[in-house]
Amino acid sequence: MSIKIAPLDLYKKLINESKILTSQGKITFAFSNVDIVVCQRDVVGNIVQEWLEGWLKKNDIEYSTNENTQMPPDFFLDPSNKKHHLLEVKAFNFEATPGFDIADFRMYEEELITKPWMLDVDYLIFGYEMSPSGQVSIKRLWLKKVWEITSSSSDWPLKLQVKKNVVHKIRPCNWYSEFTQFVVFNSKEDFLSAIEETVFRNPATHNSGGTWRNDFLRSYKNYYGVDLNIKHWDEIKDKYQNNIKLNKLIENYVGQK
Repeated sequence: MSIKIAPLDLYKKLINESKILTSQGKITFAFSNVDIVVCQRDVVGNIVQEWLEGWLKKNDIEYSTNENTQMPPDFFLDPSNKKHHLLEVKAFNFEATPGFDIADFRMYEEELITKPWMLDVDYLIFGYEMSPSGQVSIKRLWLKKVWEITSSSSDWPLKLQVKKNVVHKIRPCNWYSEFTQFVVFNSKEDFLSAIEETVFRNPATHNSGGTWRNDFLRSYKNYYGVDLNIKHWDEIKDKYQNNIKLNKLIENYVGQK
């Protein structure tokens, strides 16, 4: 009989019972009587998600997958109620900075209006390494909310993928490093402030900028029964765009000289 499990319990089970931080594996490909070990790092991210689905099945954990592969979550851990226990899986090469996409910006800001519970998706993030011989190990595992892995940037309130002045994806920051230029958001409210300002600045969504905040707050209140206090970006931007964290580290370093 399958069991229901919350994202935090799943995270603990992976670490404490499955010991994934001390395990090693490899990716193999068998075709036309030729078996090889895959040594290309760029395939690991997709394989990790497939592996997790296999792990869920082996451990008799109840889940369903999201038909919309362009938007979080990857897994519904309570298929009978797809408004909580939402799990998005990400993986990146731990020897580099996180380079995965969080979500398509336009789809994400629109979905928050109609599905405010999307703000509560848990991100299960695998930081992996692959040796030259193809041995894969998981160096770090995180369970984070979206505002805990995102930041501002030099040009936008959010760190984004922008091509030819067109906003595409929300991108993660280097949330676990002390030597990152921009700090993560302190709260969901500050993250939402950055979303609102980006909606306003982005030409493709500008027309929604004047109403986005009220539309979201109304939807959030209707679902959660809670009034959020989202400040205007101009009131909080100095916390995120003055390189406070990097400057503090430099000051500390200089002070020790």
